[in-house]
Amino acid sequence: MKTIKPDVLVIGAGPGGYPAAIRTAQLGKKVVIVEKEFIGGECLNWGCIPSKALIQAANFYYKIKHDADALGITIQNVALDVKRLHKWKRDLQSKLITGVKQLLKGNKVEIILGTATFLNRTQVRVTQPDKNQLLIEPKNIILAVGATYRAPPGFKFDHKLLLDFKDTIHLEEIPQAFSILSNGDITAVEMAILFAKLGSSVTFIEAQKEILPEIDPTLVRILKRRLKSLGIQLHTSAQPLDYKIKKNEITLAFKAKNGKTQTITSDKLLIAWGKKGNYEEIGLNKAGIKVNPENGFIIVNNKQQTNVPFIYAIGDCVGPPFFAHKATKQGIIAAEVIAGLAAEYDYRAMPYVIFSDPEIAVVGLSEKNAKEQGYDITTSRVSFAINGKSLALQNELGFVKIIADKKTGAILGTEIVGSAATELISEASLAIEMGAVVEDVGFTAHPHPTLPELLMEAAQAIDGKAIHIINPKKK
Repeated sequence: MKTIKPDVLVIGAGPGGYPAAIRTAQLGKKVVIVEKEFIGGECLNWGCIPSKALIQAANFYYKIKHDADALGITIQNVALDVKRLHKWKRDLQSKLITGVKQLLKGNKVEIILGTATFLNRTQVRVTQPDKNQLLIEPKNIILAVGATYRAPPGFKFDHKLLLDFKDTIHLEEIPQAFSILSNGDITAVEMAILFAKLGSSVTFIEAQKEILPEIDPTLVRILKRRLKSLGIQLHTSAQPLDYKIKKNEITLAFKAKNGKTQTITSDKLLIAWGKKGNYEEIGLNKAGIKVNPENGFIIVNNKQQTNVPFIYAIGDCVGPPFFAHKATKQGIIAAEVIAGLAAEYDYRAMPYVIFSDPEIAVVGLSEKNAKEQGYDITTSRVSFAINGKSLALQNELGFVKIIADKKTGAILGTEIVGSAATELISEASLAIEMGAVVEDVGFTAHPHPTLPELLMEAAQAIDGKAIHIINPKKK
């Protein structure tokens, strides 16, 4: 068995692993990255990129069918070719995956395809697709193995009718009837809207009291209005009981909010019940790495170190939130710690984004969290309906909210529900990370007409200086 002795072994080439490998190599280390399936991981192959590509296409398709007429544009015989849509999606993925491979090679990172398994703390065996095996003895290890989808007790994915998120992204036929069973999941909301816009009759069964339970209810109310307008049937506080498959249909039985048992029959059922750490194959126990018994995720400190100091873990395998940008940040931190730099996971602003319609994005402290932490706060709220660019885009639904420290004016948090919220949140993230006060954002000239003016207006409103709203009287 051939033995390789790199400075750093990265296991997993997703949005956490490949940036970790590149950054470590930039810092002068000899790096090997092992990937058992696809370079780019979940993000490039069935998560972030393909799902957002399909969401973009669905938004475009829906807008042509439903919004073009208001602009005096008549389009006849609008049709959807799902196979061509997926080809476009795959071509987009291919470009990005090729780019990642070139970046790894350009930084002299050795790429090995295969399944990694710990033999002990310092030795990892890699079984390649041709069954050949390698022994890797690294000085440091970064685990970027991601997470897998889980189902509620009594449910098992068959990947044909009972689907996980990965299956759903690859569907090349639009189901006439599409059901979703969610447990507070972000992707459930995104997929409900995607398939509703592509023509499915969608039923959304949510186990929690509310969809998106971690988001302020005032933002969720705006989203629920949109779900209703898209014809999505929503059931909250609904507990799954069992399911039956008959030919090409699946019937879900659930206990409804009123305590009665209801059933829904559909062509496909997506289970969005959360994730569990994806490390069963790699033999964590042989390395002595501790896992949180309550949630099943790898335990790390603020330097991304596990209980074994030279073994690090990043991304989905260390727990929620399951965002690619969080994994990337953690991967870079692990790389820099290994290189001896003073790095740690000490952020003030980690944006939380949902590609729904309207989009939702939040960063920093919510009003509730700020009060719980003892802040005397002041808030402002500015509607998308006052913004000229928003009206021109036919996207006037939603608002921008800023939470600030009343005494200092420091921006503590920002919440956005509306068009391009996932783009707008970056300015708010920068402001919070830099310790900006509302005057900084309010005083900064924003080009007109643009959506970011809403952030400027909301900042100005904190001090009663907003121009395009009636400023509330401050107590």
